Amino acid sequence: MKKLIIIAALVATGTSFGQSISDALLYTSSNVTGTARYRAMGGAFGALGGDLSAIGDNPAASAVFTKGTVSLSIVNDNFDNDTRYLGNTTNVSDSDLSINQAGGVFIIGGSGNSKWNKISLSFNYDRTSNLDNQYTAVGNNTNSISSYFSDFAQGIPLDLLETVDGESVSDLYQFLGESEGFGAQQALFGFQSFILDPASNDFGNTEYFVNTVAENYDQEYIFASSGYSGKASFNIGAQYDENLYLGLNLNSHFIDYNQSTVLFESNNVGSDEGFTNITDIRFENNLRTTGSGFSFQLGSIYKAGENLRVGFTYDSPTWTTISEETNQSVSTTAIDDAGVFNTVINPRVTNIYENYEIKTPGKYTGSIAYLFGQQGLLSFDYSYKDYTNLSFRPESDSFFNAQNAAIDNLLQPVNSYKLGGEIRSQAWSFRGGYRYEDSPFKDETTVGDLSGYSAGIGYNFGKIKLDVAYDTFSQERTNSLYSTGLTNEATVDRDNTSIIATLTLSL
Repeated sequence: MKKLIIIAALVATGTSFGQSISDALLYTSSNVTGTARYRAMGGAFGALGGDLSAIGDNPAASAVFTKGTVSLSIVNDNFDNDTRYLGNTTNVSDSDLSINQAGGVFIIGGSGNSKWNKISLSFNYDRTSNLDNQYTAVGNNTNSISSYFSDFAQGIPLDLLETVDGESVSDLYQFLGESEGFGAQQALFGFQSFILDPASNDFGNTEYFVNTVAENYDQEYIFASSGYSGKASFNIGAQYDENLYLGLNLNSHFIDYNQSTVLFESNNVGSDEGFTNITDIRFENNLRTTGSGFSFQLGSIYKAGENLRVGFTYDSPTWTTISEETNQSVSTTAIDDAGVFNTVINPRVTNIYENYEIKTPGKYTGSIAYLFGQQGLLSFDYSYKDYTNLSFRPESDSFFNAQNAAIDNLLQPVNSYKLGGEIRSQAWSFRGGYRYEDSPFKDETTVGDLSGYSAGIGYNFGKIKLDVAYDTFSQERTNSLYSTGLTNEATVDRDNTSIIATLTLSL
């Protein structure tokens, strides 16, 4: 497969490719993931500590441990998507099993008369988001995908879309990508697949009309993605005197994401004398995204009394470098005076784009917990994150400048709330949690508010603990199929459920 590098940013890529604000949030957002105990209590651990996944929320959590500990968690994630499109509803569900947490903490005791009682060193990995997703949008539309290609083609000279002697369509697709950019490639697809015809055959022609003449089009849009984002935390914590715990995390972030969209469109219009009519279109786009980033966290936990704990955490912005590759193909069935003919345009060219950077906003978290002796506890976390501080870089790029200018109008600060509780009875522990997070979008429809519930149980064998949790959350998202032309929206109601098991060993 050929490869090319496109220097310019992807212009108006919509949901076909990355580099949109919604994609930036997808790549960099995190969910409540981690150990079974942590998830069973809704992630409300900012003032508690003593859990490996809690270190990812508050670095001081490691200093609460009294002995070395390691843990490993596996999860079965299941999603159930109901998709509404043009008055129709479709359902898709799937599940997968994976390791979502692994880590350990080691304790170094204090010495002499120092008030630094102990130092903790730890490492923890959490899969911060499961990016596996699927949905199908099916409906009868008055708008055709041909309008997508037409929008890109207007203004492009015909001589750029015609092959010359010895040149293949793949060669021309590669040339246009390197010299003219993404829009010219889409125009080429439309012209070479006979979806578009020029208004005149003059090489200087810049106007095109579509060869889809039906009043209604049956459409099926299939979205499928796989991958994950994760965070590895390298931590140092310390206990000062009897009541204060402090910690620092240096975090490595990583993204591995694959996305595929396929649109099928058909109509039943026959041939008109002297004209070509397109009856069937298949348009496929594939995206491969990888990324790596860095952030740090500072945290503290303070014993305000025998039973009261308070915590505070500052999360720095995350600086993530994104790499993307794409490939596309289109095929059509057409009918004219001579009969029916099929056209396949598959350049087998991978577009490799210049790396770009996403800077996510910092976050502030305040926490409080009340312990009922050895019988149980209640814990609450509140976080604030201002998504208007999200930005793309390099800022000298005109496309990223436009995205950054739009962020203030589209995004808003986000408040999130986590509430958790635990009851203990001898070696048994019973847990429950609730969480709520505002939408980062002002319209609250592009991405809706998130709410979730959780419950769990644990048994302490002594040096070994086994915990199991059930976690569920729901969220609604509205996606335009494409950024131009076919901009009809599909609304996806997602219900996600997870069963998590964690084995913890005290050293």
